[in-house]
Amino acid sequence: MLPDSVLSRVIVALDTPNIGQACDWVQQYRDKVYAFKVGSILAVGHGLPIAHTLREAGAERIFLDLKFHDIPHVVAEAVRQAAAFGVWMLTLHVAGGQAMLEAARAAVANLPTRPLLMGVTVLTSLDAAALRRLGIPRSPRAQVLRLAQLAHQAGLDGVVASPHEVRLLRRHLPPSFLIVTPGVRLAGDAPNDQKRIATPEQALRWGANYLVMGRSLLQPLDTNK
Repeated sequence: MLPDSVLSRVIVALDTPNIGQACDWVQQYRDKVYAFKVGSILAVGHGLPIAHTLREAGAERIFLDLKFHDIPHVVAEAVRQAAAFGVWMLTLHVAGGQAMLEAARAAVANLPTRPLLMGVTVLTSLDAAALRRLGIPRSPRAQVLRLAQLAHQAGLDGVVASPHEVRLLRRHLPPSFLIVTPGVRLAGDAPNDQKRIATPEQALRWGANYLVMGRSLLQPLDTNK
């Protein structure tokens, strides 16, 4: 088990289509971790009202990770709808461009309590070869920095980036700019489909604010395995 000092910075990824399983994980970890992540696996099957269900199970903070990426008007409306469900944090693909990011920021700017807006940079499943196939000649580090700087210019609260880029981002962006780090694995765990990974202790030491952990943390609890 991770020490409390690490768990208190963890966002548990509820990547299951089973709402009962998700609520069980919330109940087991609600007094230990900082927040819970709802991604497309859970949201597609149950819709955004899942936020209310998880809150009743004990999830004080919900990180909605749907990676909005569309024209500015559509993303602004989606962000406004998500905010109505009281989510603590949500994600947008920075690749959607500055106008899209600024529209999202404006959509919730006047709310008394607004969600934190986080820009997704380069997925942890991508490496340099995968970026080249997408027509991006830069390394993952260079691409992450470029997108993070754009997110900052557009007024976002932070970015989602792998542990490998955290130190680079800390050198180039203000201390208040948040970094949420997926690709976190316990020592000795298989990387699965993620390529740019680190241990929780490494990611925090390098400057991450929050760690997203799913399979590495929850698989020992999964009685169906």
